[in-house]
Amino acid sequence: MPRPRKKRRRREVKKVPRSDAALPEYDRSTVPEGLVTRRQLRDMGLSPGGNEGPVAILRCRLCATRPQWSCRHPTRGFLLRVDLAVPKRVPTLAQEWALDQAMAARQTCGQCRRRFYVCLSKKLGCCLECFDGTPADPSSLMTLPAPVAHRLAA
Repeated sequence: MPRPRKKRRRREVKKVPRSDAALPEYDRSTVPEGLVTRRQLRDMGLSPGGNEGPVAILRCRLCATRPQWSCRHPTRGFLLRVDLAVPKRVPTLAQEWALDQAMAARQTCGQCRRRFYVCLSKKLGCCLECFDGTPADPSSLMTLPAPVAHRLAA
């Protein structure tokens, strides 16, 4: 005989009246000029910079139908001020070189020393061609420039 299922209590959502909310809330079409989300800042090439934290909340679509309650869902967005945002930092050549070296270590086969466009499996420790003989697709290999013997013009 099957056991009867236990009824789970639904997790209660704390309903806070919209007037008592800590930050002002806006629906998607009513956001004032100068407030954007982090993704919109990223698309503009900016980082939050001088923003101490969100200044307003972008309500989720579900809460748009409940104007009297504050939005507490994880899908809500936080709005930041554009005038306090700063340009994204540009990495130095040394940082780019270090990142390339790190990626080269993950993309280079330990046995045949060929570099691939994708990271190789740490479990195998080498490319599939070295592991079991499966031929590698030539388009997945990085072609390195041929070493120059000398740079003299004559």
